[in-house]
Amino acid sequence: MIITPKNTFEPNREYAFRIVRDNIINMEIKPGSLIGEQEIATQLGISRTPVHEAYLELSKSKIVNILPQKGCSVSLIDYELIKESRFLRIAVESALIKEACDVATEEDINKLYSNIKLQQFYLENDPPKFLDLDNDFHKSIYVACNKMQCFYMVSLMSLHFDRVRSLSLKTIKDQKLVSDHQAIADAIAAHDKDAAEAAFKKHMSRFDLDWDIIKKEYSEYIAE
Repeated sequence: MIITPKNTFEPNREYAFRIVRDNIINMEIKPGSLIGEQEIATQLGISRTPVHEAYLELSKSKIVNILPQKGCSVSLIDYELIKESRFLRIAVESALIKEACDVATEEDINKLYSNIKLQQFYLENDPPKFLDLDNDFHKSIYVACNKMQCFYMVSLMSLHFDRVRSLSLKTIKDQKLVSDHQAIADAIAAHDKDAAEAAFKKHMSRFDLDWDIIKKEYSEYIAE
């Protein structure tokens, strides 16, 4: 398990949630694994209570299943949950990206372009970091539109989709992902709602091309 330092003023519950979530997404904690509360608490140097609270929060999205007196098990990759999380994200972000064409400031747009400049390097050299940049790119659009409650709602359900995105980056490393982000940023900068929505939907459609490869490569992690 990869353990990063605790952020300043980060509550133990949020710290446990972040570490377990990130390790599930980047496949350091494999689908089907059992993760005990005391085991994680010891590794993080905190008590069991915030770990238990983090598990409860993660269980809301069905990415883990709570096991009484044992901790929890990490769910296998469920195609139906992936489709549902992807549906939610497309519904919310299609509207959000069009709104960004109206409200994004020059500073907001510069943040998108700064993010894109780093993406190509990390796609080739550090796929987990690329996934972080990808998520930060989309988060910046929520920030520009002042829709952070929507972001937290979507990001929790998106854990299923993010885990498959992580596998996709390890297997395929699709260079088109960076150009997709470039097209989205360009459309927002040009205040072109139709182009922004089209670029976003094209970006999200790439999962359809990847799924068969992922299912074949990682069959042991896929729920029947």
